[in-house]
Amino acid sequence: MDLRKLKTLVDLVSESNISELEITEAEGKVRIVKTPPAPPQSAQVQYVGAPMSAPQLAPSGFGAEPAAPPAAAPNAKVIKSPMVGTFYRASSPGAQPFVQVGDSVKQGQPVCIVEAMKILNEIESDIDGVVKEILAENGQPVEYGQPLFVLE
Repeated sequence: MDLRKLKTLVDLVSESNISELEITEAEGKVRIVKTPPAPPQSAQVQYVGAPMSAPQLAPSGFGAEPAAPPAAAPNAKVIKSPMVGTFYRASSPGAQPFVQVGDSVKQGQPVCIVEAMKILNEIESDIDGVVKEILAENGQPVEYGQPLFVLE
């Protein structure tokens, strides 16, 4: 990505209500994150060479505020949403949910879908454990970093 295009993207984030922007092109990924309460509209730029599955725009006012991390047992682990979108527990409206409370999950196992920009993104568990709580409601918007599942 050339410097002029990068500067334009930084300016776009700085002058808007967007708090985070990710763009993926053949040569890599650019992620621009506006830091909260800082001197007038500053932005950080992070360039990562690995491609992503799909680019997402994350407007700051989308949906409800992210839920606070659950006050669970010390050995509890949380699976968080990797993007802004709509949370679905199953692959289609009539299908069985990927996981239920009490189910064992392995690392890499799909646990839900987050739809972003008409793209269905299967979210996989990054840890092994047993589902103790499902924190998101089916069909409801979720924020980046919002806790979705509690595992033990």
